[in-house]
Amino acid sequence: MPTVQRLSLDAFVVGAAFIEDVPAFALGDGSVRLMRDGAAESVPAHQGAVLTAIRSADGRTLLTGGDDGRLVSTSPAGVASELASRPKKWIDQIASHRDGAVAFAAGKDATVLLPKGGERVFAHQRTVGGLAFAPKGMRLAAARYDGVSLWWVNTETPPVQLEWKGAHIGVDFAPDGRFLVTVMQENALHGWKLPEGGGHLRMTGYGAKPRSLSWSVKGKYLATSGADAAILWPFFHKDGPQGKQPLQLGGRGELVVRVACHPKEELVAIGYRDGVVAIGPFDEGDGSIVRDASGTPVSALAWDDAGRRLAYGTEDGAAGVIDFT
Repeated sequence: MPTVQRLSLDAFVVGAAFIEDVPAFALGDGSVRLMRDGAAESVPAHQGAVLTAIRSADGRTLLTGGDDGRLVSTSPAGVASELASRPKKWIDQIASHRDGAVAFAAGKDATVLLPKGGERVFAHQRTVGGLAFAPKGMRLAAARYDGVSLWWVNTETPPVQLEWKGAHIGVDFAPDGRFLVTVMQENALHGWKLPEGGGHLRMTGYGAKPRSLSWSVKGKYLATSGADAAILWPFFHKDGPQGKQPLQLGGRGELVVRVACHPKEELVAIGYRDGVVAIGPFDEGDGSIVRDASGTPVSALAWDDAGRRLAYGTEDGAAGVIDFT
């Protein structure tokens, strides 16, 4: 049976991650909490709310953007360092590249902080709705209204424009780089076959916006929220999920709001609107509940690199680490 260490953080948990094996939680009150020996160490990160939080690509820091216009990196030692500032703007989109580059969005501008110093700014006509780095090469995808702009960061080459009508509010590359997927303002995902967007992919049928995305080990499936089960689209075919039926895992008549695929095995952690956390193997329709209902939606889920511990957080500040060893 798994064991659980629980925390009461008294603020909306925006994101969770393991940074150098330390569980970290980014909170809506502007702080980052580091879990040590079952207790939470508070690190002041922002002078306002945290709007977005991701683990850096190297796993060493937690990157957060806030409504104070600051991009902050927090280390496992509890040191918060400002990476960039855009006064009077919100930083609500972040992406991290394996070579150390960090991208962030403030309004219509996407900015890349280069690993050797300096920055590049990529202007758009409408607000940037999502950012992602390609798995190979220094290429940045910026979701926007009516599509995605693909920029080569280290060149002056004009961006490739992938067009599809509607608001795109999130974006991610498949781990092998063959597909690009966006979250739509409507209850759907859209995708393109790469390298240059030949062929469209429509993933529909959701009851709510599929705001949480997670690629399975080796990128075979894309797990998503937004329905009363975790929806896993198959991407191991030549044309991805086009014309294919998705897997549906952990259906229990409650909306799935967060998903996190295991880093080594074909199973997914599922967070529900009622606070339940379950684990669903890909070969089974039902999941095993590892956290009971609390009445408050799960807002964050993250595995450690070994796949032995799962961090969770909720909208009312409940958080914890489930240990499966």
